[in-house]
Amino acid sequence: MTEKFPADYTVLDIETTGLSYYGHEIIELCALRVRNDEVTEEFCSLIKPDVPINGFTTRLTGITNDMLESAPDIKYVLPQFVDFTGDDIVLGHNVKFDISFIRHNCKKYLNRDFNNESVDTMQLVKEFCKLKSHSLESAAKYYKIDSKGHHRALFDCKLTFEIYQRLKTDFSAQQLIILN
Repeated sequence: MTEKFPADYTVLDIETTGLSYYGHEIIELCALRVRNDEVTEEFCSLIKPDVPINGFTTRLTGITNDMLESAPDIKYVLPQFVDFTGDDIVLGHNVKFDISFIRHNCKKYLNRDFNNESVDTMQLVKEFCKLKSHSLESAAKYYKIDSKGHHRALFDCKLTFEIYQRLKTDFSAQQLIILN
């Protein structure tokens, strides 16, 4: 299905204990509800993992085991997140990564699928900006957006939203493919 850049969607981002949904866990899950190209609501929660996080994850995200000690379990946060996103198009930077973790956890804890359509700002950056790196940080630098605070889910949602708005302004005449 193709559609022009949508104005109503939910931006999402997660932080995890590793790169594979199989064997790694979500430790932060955040989202921004966007209506008519304006952020109208935020959702954000730390999530307590089954095992302590390692030093690399702490250095990358700034999230510590102490911060996660009193955080809720994924099985309590996930239904709230699914309610928050509803049937919205979900938008993220390398969104397939985030969706793979969310789908895995939805099946595991909620016995349901997560099949929202998605828009990937990383793919848009790759297509339209012709950068050597398509990372969120590179896209922010391209658009002269401060990325200090990167690798925290709510900050990355806001950064992704800003990049998407710039892409939309610059390339709104283009069609984009909504990915499932």
